Amino acid sequence: MINCAAKSGSEPVSTKDTGATPAYTVEEKPLGTPRPIRVIAIGAGVYARAPEILEYFRNVVRKYELYRYIKLSHRVVNAEWNDDKSIWQLRIEESTTGVIFEDSYDFMISASGILNNWRWPDIPGLHSFQGQLVHSAAWDTNIDWRGKKVAVLGCGSSGVQIVPTMQPEVEHLTTFIRTPTWITAGFAQSKAGPGGANFEFSDEQKKKFQRDPEAYLQYRKDIERELNTRFKFIIKDSPEQAAAVRFSINEMKHKLGEDPPLLKYMIPSFAVGCRRPTPSNGYLESLTKDNVRVVTSNITEIVPDGIKLTTGEVISVDIFVCATGFDISFRPPYPVIGLNGITLAEQWKVKPDKYAVFLGPGAPIGHGSVLPITEHATKYILRMIHKFQTQDIKSVNVSQEAADDFNEHIQEFMKRTAWSTHCRSWFKNGTVDGPIVALHPGSRIHWFHMLNEPRYEDFIWRRQRANRFLYLGNGFSMKEVEGKDTSYYFNNPESGFEFVGTL
Repeated sequence: MINCAAKSGSEPVSTKDTGATPAYTVEEKPLGTPRPIRVIAIGAGVYARAPEILEYFRNVVRKYELYRYIKLSHRVVNAEWNDDKSIWQLRIEESTTGVIFEDSYDFMISASGILNNWRWPDIPGLHSFQGQLVHSAAWDTNIDWRGKKVAVLGCGSSGVQIVPTMQPEVEHLTTFIRTPTWITAGFAQSKAGPGGANFEFSDEQKKKFQRDPEAYLQYRKDIERELNTRFKFIIKDSPEQAAAVRFSINEMKHKLGEDPPLLKYMIPSFAVGCRRPTPSNGYLESLTKDNVRVVTSNITEIVPDGIKLTTGEVISVDIFVCATGFDISFRPPYPVIGLNGITLAEQWKVKPDKYAVFLGPGAPIGHGSVLPITEHATKYILRMIHKFQTQDIKSVNVSQEAADDFNEHIQEFMKRTAWSTHCRSWFKNGTVDGPIVALHPGSRIHWFHMLNEPRYEDFIWRRQRANRFLYLGNGFSMKEVEGKDTSYYFNNPESGFEFVGTL
C-alpha cells in the first residue's frame, strides 16, 4: 500500500442560521497551490519469486526512497465510501500481528493488476492427491522433478513454459489439453535470440548501453515498434489475420512433424488472438518426445495416487502441476462499498461495466508490454488528482451516462475483432461467446492517445465551497514563487501545439 500521508483539506462552508450565503472572500494562496490529501494504492502482493523482476523493483524503491510510502504485510479487509465526509474508510489488517485498524483516504487506487488471484481447477478429489500438488502461479521452488512422473494440466501461457522445461529431466510427463491454442512466433523476433528464444545480455552489451544512452533508447524503441504492429492481426478477416493463421499453422506443422493425432488436437479452429497468443520455444517439439504423452480425454476425479479419466484409466504420477490460470472476474477479494451502498462485487457479478480502471477491465492487457501501459494510466490518474488538489474539489465520480456510452462503444467495436470469435478465453471471463470484458477496444497506441487528455467533462465534480473559482486565490501563481523560472514559457515554445498537425 502507498500512503501519501497528510490531513484532508477544509470542509465545505455552511450557511448561517439565517440561511444567508456567506459573503465571498478571496483565499490568500497562489493559483495552483495543492492541498494535502491522502491516497492509498492497493497492490496484489507477490505470489512468485521472479528474482530478477523483484530485484529490479527493489532497486527502484531504494533509488527513489519509496519505502517510506510502502506498507508491506498489510491486507485490506474492506473499503467503504463515506459520502458525508467524501472519504474512503478502510479497515486494514497487519498480517504479522493480526491487528485490524481503520484509516481514511481521499483517493483509493486499485493497483492489483489483472492476473492476481490464482485458482485451483474444480476437479473432485483434487486435494486427496498424495503426491506433490502445485499451481504454476504459486510455484514451490523446492520441487525436484528429476526422474519423476509428472502431469501438467493446461496449455496456456504457463503450461507452454513448464512442459519444455521439465520434459528433458523427468521420467515421464503427461500433459492434459482440453482446448487447443495457437502457439505463435515470439514477439519482436528481430531482437530475440536464436529461434526466438530469450537470451542474457553480455557484459559488453550492458557496458555499451551504459556508455551510450541514446543507443539503449533506440534499442527499446525498436522493440516497441515491433510490438505496436501486432494489433492489425487482431482485426477479424483482415489480411494480417489471414497471414497470422497461415504462419502459425506452418510453424506448428513443422515443429510437430507429420503426426496426425497431434495436429488434429493442437491446431485450433478459432482466429489467432481469440485466446491469448502463446509464443513458446520448445513446447511443440517437447510433445513429440518419447517420454511425453498428450491426453485430450476429460478428467473425472483425482485419486490419491493420480488422475482418473472418463475412460476409467488412472494415470499414476508423483507431481501434479496445475497451470490452470486465475479468477479473472475482476471482482475485488474484499468488500468495496461505494456510493449509495452499492457493492462492487455484486455490481460486477455478471459483467464488469466500467469507465476507467487502473489495469482492470477494458485495459490493453493483451496488446504487448504492460509497463508503458501502466505508466500512461498512472499519468492519467495523477492529472485527475492534481485537479482535485488544486481546484478546491470535494469528490469526483464518473457520470453514469459516460460509463454507459463507453461500454456501448466497447461491445460494438469488439464485434470486428478476433477476440469475439468462438473460443473459451479469460478475455471473456472464461466464457466461449460472452462479452469481452478484459480488453481495450483498440491498439496500444490508441490507448496512449486516448489518455493524453483526461475527459474531465465525463466526471461529476463536487466542490468544497460554493464558488467554483475560489481556487484562483490571491492573484499570484505557484509558478512564480521564489526560486521558480518565471520565464518558463520560453523554454519549450512548441509545447501545447502538438495537436496542430492533426487539424
